[in-house]
Amino acid sequence: MLTTLEKKIIASLQGNIPVTPRPFLELALEIGISEKAYLEVVESLNERGIIRRFGATLKHQNSGFKANAMVAWKVDEDRVQDVGKIMASFQEVTHCYRRNPAPTWPYNLYTMVHGPDEDSCHAIAARISKATGVNEYSLLFSRKELKKTSMSYFK
Repeated sequence: MLTTLEKKIIASLQGNIPVTPRPFLELALEIGISEKAYLEVVESLNERGIIRRFGATLKHQNSGFKANAMVAWKVDEDRVQDVGKIMASFQEVTHCYRRNPAPTWPYNLYTMVHGPDEDSCHAIAARISKATGVNEYSLLFSRKELKKTSMSYFK
């Protein structure tokens, strides 16, 4: 069970963290506690495995990465772990997931790749294919973002 204060702190971390020298001070003041108390609770939540990590999201379109593709790979099940680790090691890969194939869709491993254009994404996939020996894959390019949000656990 989480305390009311823990829920307030989690809620404050769900949004944008201020880009300032002391962002946790600002977040702490917003909920009426000291920075020290705020950080002690965050540390406790981290130690207990409730908060696993902090991440930053970069708008790739504004940084020169105009194309992205979900690459669907057909990988032998006994190789998924090893191949997934190799694929995940590529700096152009931001996501790597194993999913169940469907009767008419044989792919079971997925990577998201980003590049300046579609040709670059194809080249990245070709390099990954060469590194892993996985030759059956399909690139699914994003055409329009319809929704992109982060989970919100507490209001």
